[in-house]
Amino acid sequence: MKKWLLLLIALFMSIVMVACGDSDTGGEGVSDENETADSEGGTEDEAEGTEDKEDVTIRIAWWGSDPRHNYTTEVIEMYEELNPHVTIQPEYAAWDDYWQRLAPQAAANELPDIIQMDLSYISQYAENNQLADLTPFIGNQIDVTNIPDTVVSGGQVGDGIYGFNLGVNAVGFHYDPNLLESLGVDDLDPDWTWDDYQEVAQEVKDAGLWMDTGVQADVFFNYYLRTLGDSLYNEEGTGLGYDDDQKFIDFFGMTSSLVEKEIVPTPDYLAQLKGIEDDPAVVEEAIGIWQWSNQFVGFQQVADRPLKIHNMPGPNSEAGLFLKPSMFFSVSENSNVKEEAAKFIDFFVNNEEANDIILGERGVPGSSVIKDRLKPLLAEEQVQVFEYIEWAEENSTPMGNPDPVGASQIIDLLDDLAERMAYGQTVAEDAAVEFRQQAESILSQNQ
Repeated sequence: MKKWLLLLIALFMSIVMVACGDSDTGGEGVSDENETADSEGGTEDEAEGTEDKEDVTIRIAWWGSDPRHNYTTEVIEMYEELNPHVTIQPEYAAWDDYWQRLAPQAAANELPDIIQMDLSYISQYAENNQLADLTPFIGNQIDVTNIPDTVVSGGQVGDGIYGFNLGVNAVGFHYDPNLLESLGVDDLDPDWTWDDYQEVAQEVKDAGLWMDTGVQADVFFNYYLRTLGDSLYNEEGTGLGYDDDQKFIDFFGMTSSLVEKEIVPTPDYLAQLKGIEDDPAVVEEAIGIWQWSNQFVGFQQVADRPLKIHNMPGPNSEAGLFLKPSMFFSVSENSNVKEEAAKFIDFFVNNEEANDIILGERGVPGSSVIKDRLKPLLAEEQVQVFEYIEWAEENSTPMGNPDPVGASQIIDLLDDLAERMAYGQTVAEDAAVEFRQQAESILSQNQ
C-alpha cells in the first residue's frame, strides 16, 4: 500500500513540474514572437495566434483611380489572410465623389474607421473633433523606428497627430543639365542662392532661352518666408505668419521682374499651353520647372531625355525646405476599433511584401527600409525622386501645421495678385498691402 502511495505522489509531482515548465517556456516564446512581428510590420496578430481573438470589422475609405483601388484591395486581402479575425470593408471613389460622400458621414458621426485624408482637409476634420489623435499609437501599434520625425510630424494639427503620412514630396528645380551646358552656362551649384539663380537666369536669357516657367505663388513664397524664419500662416491659422511686408515686396518684386526682363514667359503665353507636352521645359525652350518631386517622373517621361532634380536656393534652404505629405491615413474619432485600425496603418507603411505591391504610388514611403527595398524595382527617374527625398530628409525642417481653414481663398488671392504684378497692373508694394488686408480678414474667422 505504501509503495503504491509513493508512486502516486511521484507521478503527481512530475505532472506539476512539466506544467510549470511549459508555462514558463510559453511566456518567453510569445514575447519573442511579438518583438519579431513588430519589427516586420503587420504580423503581430498572426504571431500571437488568432483563435482567441474577437472578430473585428474595419471600414476603410480612400479616393483614387482604378490602379489604386486594385492594389489597395490586394493589400487588404493580404492583411486579412495574416489576421483571420479581421474583416476590412473598402469604400472608394474618385476625388470629388469621395469628399461629397464623406461630408454627410462626418455630420452623422458615421465616418469609416480609416479615412484617406488630404492636407487641405485635415485641419477642418481635426478641429471638428472628427479625427482621433494617433499619438498614443505611434511607437506602439504603429512602428516609426525607420521613419524620420519630419515625416511623422506631417500629420500634426495643434498638439496632436491626426493623420499618418503615407508618402512625401519636396519642392525643387527640375531641369535639363545638358541643355544648360550647351548654352555654355555652368551647372547649378548645390549651395546656390536666389541671387545666383537670377545671374544664371540672365545668362540663359542672353543665350536665347527662358530659365523656367515661373513659380506657384503660395508654395514658393511660403518656402522663401521659411528661410527667413517666418511662414505664410501663423501657428494658430488665425493670421499671416510674417509681420514685415518688405519680405513680400522682395520676393514678388523678384518674380515680377523676371517676367518684365523676359527671363520667364508671360502669363498670357503660359495660359495658351494645352498641356505638359507643350511646356517650354519639355520642348527645350526653357531650362527647367519649379515643382514638387512627385511631378518629376511625368515631366521626365514626356520630355523623354535625361533630366535632373536640383535643390532649392538659399540662403538657409534647410529651414525653407520641408517634406509635404502626399496624403494620410486618419482614424475617425467615432471608430470603435481604433487600435485595430492603427495596426492596419502600420502594416500599410511598414510591411515589405505589401509595399512591393504599393510601389510608392501614394508618395515616397517614409520608411528607410521600404525605400531601400523598392529601389531595385524602380525606373531611373523614380530612383532620382527617392534619392532626392532621402537627401531632403536630412536637409529640411518640420512642415509645421497644415494649411488652416480658408487657405484656398488665400491661395486664390495670392495667385491673382502675382498675375497682376506679372502683367504690370500693380506693383509689389501695393500688392503687399492688399494681400495683408484681405488675408487677415479671411483668417480672422478662425479665431
